[in-house]
Amino acid sequence: MNSKQSKILIVDDSEINTMLLAGLLEDEHKIVTASNGEQGIEQAVNEAPDLILLDVTMPGMDGYMVCDELKTNVQTRNIPIIFVTAMDEMEDEARGLELGAIDYITKPFSPQIVKARVRNHLELKLFRDRLMKLSMVDGLTSIPNRRQFDRAINQEWQRGIRKKTAVSLLLLDIDFFKQYNDIYGHLKGDDCLKQVASGFTNQLHRPTDLVARYGGEEFVVILPETELDGAQHVAQRIIKHMVKLNIEHKGSKVCPYVTNSIGIVCSVPTLDCRVEDFIEQADKALYKAKQTGRNRYCIAGA
Repeated sequence: MNSKQSKILIVDDSEINTMLLAGLLEDEHKIVTASNGEQGIEQAVNEAPDLILLDVTMPGMDGYMVCDELKTNVQTRNIPIIFVTAMDEMEDEARGLELGAIDYITKPFSPQIVKARVRNHLELKLFRDRLMKLSMVDGLTSIPNRRQFDRAINQEWQRGIRKKTAVSLLLLDIDFFKQYNDIYGHLKGDDCLKQVASGFTNQLHRPTDLVARYGGEEFVVILPETELDGAQHVAQRIIKHMVKLNIEHKGSKVCPYVTNSIGIVCSVPTLDCRVEDFIEQADKALYKAKQTGRNRYCIAGA
């Protein structure tokens, strides 16, 4: 993480303390501030800072309550939190660390210590983020893997509940892929998967859309804030693009080139619905697409 690009959220009800901390760090970092706990949580969700400097003693929602709330929210739980406080009793420090804070800075603070601890924790976050990114990528196709999909679909499901917006899901399967491997060999099969994954990715035009390898020759596409007609449009583009790829497949019973079948589901998430059931509907639609001829898409419930 380049220090010029890192973002730090300062949550403190004291304008003087906020100004002092911001003055120490603003030359090297982007600073975002909040004057109370509620604002701090809102800023953490909206701004996604790399580090939070959190005052403990604030009216209403204190720092402990804010920390607990942030650590139970999937969107903010991985943001490192440093408590900045005049409290220096061991039990106070232990309570903060048990809630998930990574460090304590006591007031009056030393500028050198503040800078050093901020720098060290940002470097640690960079290292953790890199490891996390590696663990979320499929080794063969270099697109997000099943783990990243599970994380992303849960985030989009929760966002859909909050915003009352539709989420669409495409579950894709390469037709007769076992026969492809039998005829051309597994190395060619791997090359096929790479081309197909790249092709799927190229058909997504929004940064919020995500294609992932679901397992084997199955892929999945998440389309946030997308109604059914938009999901169908993406499915049509993908099917047409497979024709353009023109990957020979002598073992296919559908076409002389590689094709895929797609199951589509679209829904506005609610608290009464489970994301697992949503995915299962896409799987049933995919099964229907394969049973009715392949090289096509079917819609859940249609």
